[in-house]
Amino acid sequence: MTQELIDLRTSILEGRYADALAIVDELEGMSKQAILRNIESFLVRMLVHLIKNQIEQRLTNSWVASISDSLRQIQKLNLKENKTSYYIKQDEWEAFLEEAIEAAIRPASVEVLDGAYNSFQLSELVDRTEIMMTAQRLLDLTYEHSAKTLPAIIDENLVQLLGGEEWKEGRR
Repeated sequence: MTQELIDLRTSILEGRYADALAIVDELEGMSKQAILRNIESFLVRMLVHLIKNQIEQRLTNSWVASISDSLRQIQKLNLKENKTSYYIKQDEWEAFLEEAIEAAIRPASVEVLDGAYNSFQLSELVDRTEIMMTAQRLLDLTYEHSAKTLPAIIDENLVQLLGGEEWKEGRR
């Protein structure tokens, strides 16, 4: 990116405004890709915990904290600087979820039941449709609630997961 900024400065100083605008477009594209990679990272992290929840049929404080933080970070990253539009619109998550769930299988296999299943076995056990529906429902919350109210709303929704009532009541 440093070279692009040097080229941008040079283009402006030399009056080559078309070149400068092309560099600006390139920088915008690079910025968007970096944001989407960060969103994907948090999405995979959330899906790992949703997979663990589905297979182990329980919920822990750690998993709740991770899911909640992932959603909060996605909400922050996804909202463009203008505060009125998003990098990923509410109805565009399916392709991202399909890719991320596949990426989440391997790390989840290390954690589910202390690594009882390899990634091939876990892949066969996971109900992807259910995980994606749950993830979409949680992602929808990031569009519907403010950053201030989102954590409490997430907790209310996580209680509905397998083992959620036990988690809420402090039973394990």
